[in-house]
Amino acid sequence: MTFTNETLLRTALQQSAIDMGCAPEDFLKPSPVVVPSVVHPDARRYLELPFDCHLVSYGGNIVASVSEACRALTERYIDRFPAEHCFETPNLHVLDDTLAPLGLRTCFMAEYFLPDLDALKPLDCPYELHLLGPEDFQSLYLPQWSNALCEKRKHLDVLGVGAFDGEKLVGLAGCSADCDTMWQIGIDVLPEYRRKGVASALTSRLALEILARGKVPFYCAAWSNVKSVRNAIRSGFHPAWVELTAKPFAFVDKMNLGK
Repeated sequence: MTFTNETLLRTALQQSAIDMGCAPEDFLKPSPVVVPSVVHPDARRYLELPFDCHLVSYGGNIVASVSEACRALTERYIDRFPAEHCFETPNLHVLDDTLAPLGLRTCFMAEYFLPDLDALKPLDCPYELHLLGPEDFQSLYLPQWSNALCEKRKHLDVLGVGAFDGEKLVGLAGCSADCDTMWQIGIDVLPEYRRKGVASALTSRLALEILARGKVPFYCAAWSNVKSVRNAIRSGFHPAWVELTAKPFAFVDKMNLGK
């Protein structure tokens, strides 16, 4: 399949629509859209559906996928503030205050990136790169590779690129088949090998390998994770959409305890 930047974006919009229970064109409307959250067999496989309150913006409006209990309060919130401010404080405090009586609070916030085909290209690496598959991952489910690979969802880890200093693995980009059309990239580099161009070389190479297999690579980072965002941009990616998810108090508390 031959991709263009337009078809990459269209694929992402279609997947977001599946995840949210809406239509792809809803993300391009001039005003907010609220839809009931439903379970869909083709949704990204790590999502826990249905959502209580989940907001997505591709830079224009907001689409909210919600439970019936959260519908009215979410409508009021996204109608009250501009889309870009709904994803940041101080406005987020308003959303948290209205979610609290339902036992919910904002939890996950992230920015998602797609390749810019005008910028994506192989990048030089000071170390040898090797293509890896699931058979190579079995001994790599270790803390130092926890962004590239996910032990809880090993069956989704389908492809990787490793950087080797001799026999030593010093950097690893891996991707998970999170849905039928899009594979998500994660990246880890050993601390003593950072700031040498390893991360961007691995990320760009893996993105090209994913495209060659007819899938759309995507990359996720917290917007406060400056290192990760810089890597995305250096690797030939650009910002595409943002997401915010509310979760029950107990879920958030458990995460804050590191469990």
